[in-house]
Amino acid sequence: MSISRRHFIGASLGTLGAAALYSPLAWSAEIQRGGTLIVNLEPEPSSFLFNSNTAGILAAQVVEGLVAYDDNFKPIPALAESWEASPDGKTITFKLRRDVTWHDGKPFTSADVQYTVLEVTRKVNPRAGTAYKAVEAVDTPDAHTAIFRLSEPSPAIWSVLSSAEAPILPRHLYEGSSPLTSPWNVKLVGTGPYVFKEWRRGEFVLLERNPDYWDKSQSYINRIRFRTIPDPGARAAALEAGEVHYAPFSAVPPADVARLKQVPSIRIETGGYGTFVPVFFLDFNLDRPTFKDKRVREAFAHAIDRQALAEKVWYGFAKAATGPIPASHAELYTADVKQYPFDPARAQRLLDEAGLKPDANGIRLRINHYTMPYGDLFKRAGEFLRESLRQVGIDLQLVNLDLAPFLRQIYGERDFDTYSTYYNSSADPQFGVLRRYWSKSILKGVAWSNGPGYVNPAIDKVIEASFTENDPAKRRALMVEFQTIAQEELPSVNLLEIQHFSVVSKRLQGLSIARDGYAKALSTVWLTKE
Repeated sequence: MSISRRHFIGASLGTLGAAALYSPLAWSAEIQRGGTLIVNLEPEPSSFLFNSNTAGILAAQVVEGLVAYDDNFKPIPALAESWEASPDGKTITFKLRRDVTWHDGKPFTSADVQYTVLEVTRKVNPRAGTAYKAVEAVDTPDAHTAIFRLSEPSPAIWSVLSSAEAPILPRHLYEGSSPLTSPWNVKLVGTGPYVFKEWRRGEFVLLERNPDYWDKSQSYINRIRFRTIPDPGARAAALEAGEVHYAPFSAVPPADVARLKQVPSIRIETGGYGTFVPVFFLDFNLDRPTFKDKRVREAFAHAIDRQALAEKVWYGFAKAATGPIPASHAELYTADVKQYPFDPARAQRLLDEAGLKPDANGIRLRINHYTMPYGDLFKRAGEFLRESLRQVGIDLQLVNLDLAPFLRQIYGERDFDTYSTYYNSSADPQFGVLRRYWSKSILKGVAWSNGPGYVNPAIDKVIEASFTENDPAKRRALMVEFQTIAQEELPSVNLLEIQHFSVVSKRLQGLSIARDGYAKALSTVWLTKE
């Protein structure tokens, strides 16, 4: 039976609490309440919503989704207590909690769900939005019932109902203005376990425990301070000194991990990233005449030694990618697609054929390259790419920006030659992979959308067919065809599959290492005494 036909009923979490359902959890001591948890976020997000992984961690503390997920990635109650899908998968009825209020005291109702789904998630959410395209209407027969009316089944919607992918926002604050530019994005009001208190740019974001949270068994920590520490050496020192308790998303250089493993007070954790498998890639601005020639794009691919990139920059926390879908999605992945092995001589022949002859200094092409704004590691990756491409006569001029100007330059102004970044493939490639290639996700001003501006009706047809295909074998066939076209056309050079890690104080207990642990609220954690 496909997931769109299942009937899910979830009882209230009650005294059991989400902590029990969010297993597995890393803990070894009796729960202790109180204290301040210090978390490092790098880079500092520009808002709570829409623009980065670190923003998602912030948002998960404040806002919630209709459901959460257990350690088997099955839906469990959150803002919805129960739900039922029709046999044809085109109607989903959610029964909402009656004991929930927004942090400003207003009641949470189905009107908030209706507004969020139709005006936010469906329109401007670059990842979950693809699964919500089929939602034509959200009926609200009463304040605690929300009925999704779909034009066609959307199997993937069951993977994006949590706060990490589709948080429910307060209609009374957001309605009437663009959600992308709302002032509430930097002072978020939610229903979650922690309440926003202060954001001091370049220093910290402060959240405090929500005394009116509906799950009374949760939120052991009194407050969470998210610190900004731009220098990687200073971050490592703060972790070693116990000044930071938790640093997710590979906050220190992989080269430092071996040394940090020897520090008695901290541990390295790779759990909690099961649904976060990033593919690191290099994108071209396909509006530039040079990059319309596929031979030039292929030359880039042959000029880069992906295995050396994994070893020299990521120190083994990455492996060479074979295409746009990572191998962790075994049911949809194939390596039987066109590959571009490291071959500088072949790269130079392709550039010759494309008419890019070297000048007196051996330079064939001078272009800019915007590095991913997630810290020193990605600057080093940019330097590796620059040195690699220099060997075949391409002068890559690196531009290192902070997150907000990077997003504006790439997805707003679209004024770039090349850039590198990663997209999380998420629980389903529909969210973190297909939008890179789907022409309908060319959304100016929307972060992490189709940056190159790639348009191909053939791949669009395959992508759109996969959105509603419930048969696993047929969906796999579509995904294999997608990967084949993507690697043949090469609008983007897929470089690495990255394994993220967290640096964790041994005082920190209860941290979720479930598949989506990185994206869960920190309401299950506590600190042991020093």
